[in-house]
Amino acid sequence: MQIVRVFSGDDGESHFEDVTPEEMVEIAKRLGEGDIQLNARQAPSFSDYHTAPRRQYVVHLLGTAEYECADGSKRQLVPGDVLVAEDLTGHGHIARGLGEGERYIFAVPLAEA
Repeated sequence: MQIVRVFSGDDGESHFEDVTPEEMVEIAKRLGEGDIQLNARQAPSFSDYHTAPRRQYVVHLLGTAEYECADGSKRQLVPGDVLVAEDLTGHGHIARGLGEGERYIFAVPLAEA
């Protein structure tokens, strides 16, 4: 299982960092306001540079997603992997749905740290 955080750096770009399960326990305690969402996305798909719509963590349930930052670094997430999306400002990241068929993700809003 991968847990990956994408965040806005001081340079205005999004960056990745790995999160330990212990750190994820603390992150998950910061439940924010808003709906918990179960989303279906069609693959293949491409979403050009964008910032996260809100601070949230996203659990991948079905399908493969690939995220890319401006420095060219990429992370592929599969079922069971978690993306902690906290790049609310700046250039953002690219998201791709890989393969064929639907992808399912479960998104939970987070409050600020």
